[in-house]
Amino acid sequence: MDNTMQEIMKKAEVLIEALPYIQKFNRKIIVVKYGGSAMSNEELQKNVIKDVTLLKLVGFKPIIVHGGGKEISRWVSKVGKEAEFVNGLRVTDEETMEIAEMVLNKVNKSLVAMVEELGVKAVGISGKDAGLLQVEKKLSGGQDIGYVGEVTKVDPGVLYDLLEKDFLPIVAPIGLGEKYHSYNVNADDAACAIAKAVGADKLVFLTDIEGLYRDINDKSSFISRITASNAEKLIQEGIIGGGMLPKLNNCTSAIRNGVNRVHILDGRLLHALLLEIFTNKGIGTAIVSDDDEIVMEGNN
Repeated sequence: MDNTMQEIMKKAEVLIEALPYIQKFNRKIIVVKYGGSAMSNEELQKNVIKDVTLLKLVGFKPIIVHGGGKEISRWVSKVGKEAEFVNGLRVTDEETMEIAEMVLNKVNKSLVAMVEELGVKAVGISGKDAGLLQVEKKLSGGQDIGYVGEVTKVDPGVLYDLLEKDFLPIVAPIGLGEKYHSYNVNADDAACAIAKAVGADKLVFLTDIEGLYRDINDKSSFISRITASNAEKLIQEGIIGGGMLPKLNNCTSAIRNGVNRVHILDGRLLHALLLEIFTNKGIGTAIVSDDDEIVMEGNN
């Protein structure tokens, strides 16, 4: 068999391997939280959007919840302010909130344009639209950090309407708080709250690391699949810390509230989303419910 024919056969094998996953998740909702370095350049953005668009075209119902922190910091410095964080949360005064909302809406519409370019209809909204994300002021260690919101209620009606009409919703994490003021919401928190509210089958975090490690300095300690209870044990034992701690808390909270599976993936890796969802091995970390008795091999 010549090389060309071998290449063609390999492609066929990949498609066949993907088939059971396509069947299993057809018409299921998947929430993709997209942010960090995976948004750092247009090429990476286009590849992530291609992956999500493909999911849509093979029968998934994806919802994108995006961040934009690095871009917000860039614009904050442009107006002569310095980005300030307390426990990983951006201190957001009125002027910073204005900048954040402007930047997030700009990012939102650029992602919409990328999806539209691939022939899929997308609608960009923020958590303010149709009361999607209702919030209260979030304190950081008891400290007031301005217009930073904690999600208290999600009204998913607008998302259901968009999915039913075959649109791909793209959500900017801005919520409505007291007196209908805009609040900046951590994109991980927003994605987790939305996934719970819509009963998503999957919640995927596209991040800046490959997944979970028992020891971040030991690559052989990578965890490809873990139950929510075991993940909670890692947190209690202090094995997981830093920026991964709130993310893992969001993961276990989502599982406890009906989301079937949560994935942590390196968004900088080409087609990470497709590799995790459509192949037997997967490449990231999957957090599953305690009673998840999987028939298929791997972490899908």
